[in-house]
Amino acid sequence: MYNISEQDVYLFHQGTHYQCYRFMGCHKIEFEGKTGYRFVVWAPNAKDVCVAGDFNDWNGREHSLARLNEQGLWTGFFTDIPSGAPYKYSITPYSEGSFLKSDPYAFFSEVRPNTASVTPESDEYNWQDSEWTEERKSYNPYESPVNIYEVHAGSWKTHEDGTLYTYRELAKELIPYVKSLGYTHIELLPLAEHPFDLSWGYQITGYYSVTSRYGAPEDFKYFVDQCHQNGLGVIMDWVPGHFCKDDHGLRLFDGSPLYEYSDSSKSEKRSWGTLTFDFGRPEIQSFLISNAIFWMNEYHMDGMRVDAVASMLYLNFDKGDDEEKIFNSYDGEENLEAMAFIRKLNEVVFQYFPNSLMMAEDSSDLPMVTAPTYQGGLGFNFKWNMGWMNDTLEYMEHDPLYRKWHHQLLTFSFMYTHSENFILPLSHDEVVHGKKALLDKMPGDQWQQFASLRLLYGYMMAHPGKNLLFMGGEFGQYAEWKDQEQLDWHLFDYPLHKSMYNYVSKLNHFYLENGALYEQDHNHKGFEWIDPHNIDQSIVSFIRRGKKADDELIILCNFTPNVSYDYKIGVPRPGKYREVFNSDDQEFSGSNQVNTEVHFTNPEKWHGHSQHIKVKVPPLAISIFRKIDEGESKGGGITYG
Repeated sequence: MYNISEQDVYLFHQGTHYQCYRFMGCHKIEFEGKTGYRFVVWAPNAKDVCVAGDFNDWNGREHSLARLNEQGLWTGFFTDIPSGAPYKYSITPYSEGSFLKSDPYAFFSEVRPNTASVTPESDEYNWQDSEWTEERKSYNPYESPVNIYEVHAGSWKTHEDGTLYTYRELAKELIPYVKSLGYTHIELLPLAEHPFDLSWGYQITGYYSVTSRYGAPEDFKYFVDQCHQNGLGVIMDWVPGHFCKDDHGLRLFDGSPLYEYSDSSKSEKRSWGTLTFDFGRPEIQSFLISNAIFWMNEYHMDGMRVDAVASMLYLNFDKGDDEEKIFNSYDGEENLEAMAFIRKLNEVVFQYFPNSLMMAEDSSDLPMVTAPTYQGGLGFNFKWNMGWMNDTLEYMEHDPLYRKWHHQLLTFSFMYTHSENFILPLSHDEVVHGKKALLDKMPGDQWQQFASLRLLYGYMMAHPGKNLLFMGGEFGQYAEWKDQEQLDWHLFDYPLHKSMYNYVSKLNHFYLENGALYEQDHNHKGFEWIDPHNIDQSIVSFIRRGKKADDELIILCNFTPNVSYDYKIGVPRPGKYREVFNSDDQEFSGSNQVNTEVHFTNPEKWHGHSQHIKVKVPPLAISIFRKIDEGESKGGGITYG
């Protein structure tokens, strides 16, 4: 009926239709020589389903859908509904009454506070990113630089009157800004349609609708296209774990639990006020997996940061001590259906898009999150290292005088750094709800705060793993993130903040130009301790190695404001070493305790190596050294490339 194939219907109900958005929802088609809109919706518990809108005074009797099968698909074809028309499904359950629901598969929605879906216009966007998509076919994310700038589109920058930037305005200003800073990717907080601004997009009603807050679908395609043409990947936060309870959304869609578990002990996320998807239901698997494919296929997304994975993995994730716990058939707390869904999701995504990024935001200690599914893993290719983030920020918040008593917070992450493919995140979650901005977390006077923040960023960049920084951190925003206001751009008028911006740019470009900092992030050969045990001075030193045998960087981090002279550090090879990066450089508003001279190795054994060099250790700073060839200048000085 209406050009819907039996195979489409069969696969949808089997949970294996991975592009079901191509026939579900509202589509303009030709049928029997006429052009109109075909509607397909899943509502198995409904007695009657109609399409309602301005075109029928929101009385759906004139546009009733016919039940297509016993499993609950309804469909209809109408030639009198215009393009760009708001619509909802009028659903009548077997119980009394009827209600209006937005289309779960709608490609566009009204601007909030309105909540209707919108019949699609013809999509004629002409993509210009073929060079990017071709290069992506051979992209190896594990051995490539991945340095992510995380953005909330509604508060990066706004107009003077407080109105939001459009996707096209963001393309004009955000893209060159991020590109000049030396980032490789932009990660966007969820852009699927959501009714409440303060949810930041994490409580969704329109999974297939790019939010209309900032423009139309073709405008967002333009943004992504421009990112790709400027060499920037685009990652979107994606929320398959739960959805909000707003009346027009997925909750009790046909009068009964459908998208959510029918058992409230499994469906309710009380602390968030949301509902959990029924991951074991085949139609939900088709809905969610197709949604991931949709964003990558239709909007050319380069990857997904999958939100709140731990909440999916565990049945009692947010249950208090006074709530009754539930268990699986093996008496465990794991949600076995969610685990099976996640494995299936990742297998399908990598089948369609082999070199995409599927990143788990997972706070659990479940092993093998980034192991392949055939090895028993969940199948992601990256995981946010929440342990590193928590330990490192806790360490940095201690007064330098007392950091020696908490040295294990600094070094523990290196013990498990190769157990998963990690992203090191300094994200939006760490600068809201009274947690303070990163700069404000740093102890001491103003100079020490800025020095400590430079050190934190340098340490993150030198630590094995890919990197992520939330917007505003690049210039040292003092106030925590204000999600209803733009960033504090006026801080660029102050030298210390401008110097921080300059520092982050130089650090990012240094990272891009040195394969030792990313080529072997996930290989134990890419890292070697020199000295993790200097607790009294709170100094750590280690080696990062690239794929070339002689590509080595000597990393030295001093987490106190004390300067040390003639500090011995063991190095792997004899010869001459030069400092190539120093966060204490006066260019960055540091105290300029830099090593300008070339350092010749001393044949005395030190730190397990046959030779060492003696260097000056700058305060609250990272300094990086490289062995230089005999033909290089003896003076050398500091370089940042």
